[in-house]
Amino acid sequence: MQTLSEFDTNTEKTLLELEKTRKEFWNVDRDTANFLNMLIKIHNSKNALEIGTSNGYSAIWLADALKHTGGKLTTIEFWDKRQSVAIENFKACGVSDIIQPVLGSALVILDEMGGEIKQGAREPFDFIFIDANKPEYIEYFHKIDPLLKQGGIIAADNTISHAKKVKPYLSALLEHPRYQNQMLYFEAGLFVSYKL
Repeated sequence: MQTLSEFDTNTEKTLLELEKTRKEFWNVDRDTANFLNMLIKIHNSKNALEIGTSNGYSAIWLADALKHTGGKLTTIEFWDKRQSVAIENFKACGVSDIIQPVLGSALVILDEMGGEIKQGAREPFDFIFIDANKPEYIEYFHKIDPLLKQGGIIAADNTISHAKKVKPYLSALLEHPRYQNQMLYFEAGLFVSYKL
């Protein structure tokens, strides 16, 4: 559990408020958020992508870690009302300069990012967090695999709580010769994959 002193007062206050509406906004639990924060620091990730911003709770934790590594976060959200809430939360926590919010369908945006990476207009990602439409996880994977550097990490939430919906995703990763995987038994389940 991350101690209160590790965040400034405004950030901790915002996070605690967001935790009260966790179920409404489908946020990760604090233990999962803290682990993702640590994982970015341990891996020294510089270019992170989040699929599913919601109200910005997990993005704040990711951005906090990226402050330490000198990295940036791109986060995709489908619903404009949720993105607006998230942007206000980023401002309150002083991480707006680290986060690029993108509005729209993740499947469409990931295709666009793939084109940008091929053209050299965008750097490949070294850390990707998935927490969006569960049946689409497998489609996300097919689109993000080319966007992820060798040695990069994918972390997918809700892999126990929504096991049936994400089964095609889990099967694809477990059978893939270029990924080493581990299920972590946090509240909703976090499936971490390392690209060999």
